[in-house]
Amino acid sequence: MEIMEQDATAPVAGKTPQGHISVVDDDASIRSALKSLMRSACYEVEAFASAEEFLASEQLSDTACLILDVALPGMSGLDLQNLLHSERRHIPIIFITAQGDEASRQRALEGGAVDFLNKPVRRAALFKAIQSAIEARY
Repeated sequence: MEIMEQDATAPVAGKTPQGHISVVDDDASIRSALKSLMRSACYEVEAFASAEEFLASEQLSDTACLILDVALPGMSGLDLQNLLHSERRHIPIIFITAQGDEASRQRALEGGAVDFLNKPVRRAALFKAIQSAIEARY
């Protein structure tokens, strides 16, 4: 898997109590890898190439956890977080990025993000963040 480092820790797997995990990343290979990983752990998952595509989808109201890239064409991941917050949509967000600077990390976490992970994302860290996100929502 291109973006994931192998580690011995098994994921905490299972379906979300309600809703899907949504992945927003402009890199098709990362979307595909995350989608496969989530499905292998029995999560329902949908993937989107942009924030705008996610916002226009039916998944917006059914998303239990959002895995979101920081750098996206058009609306950035941080801008999407702000928009969702301003619309009072309480979707737990896990940011992933290849360009993680401290200012972006701080902004994301202060905005309520569950976690801020650097690529390549470690499986155990991602599944731990997903579990925290789901628990925060329900």
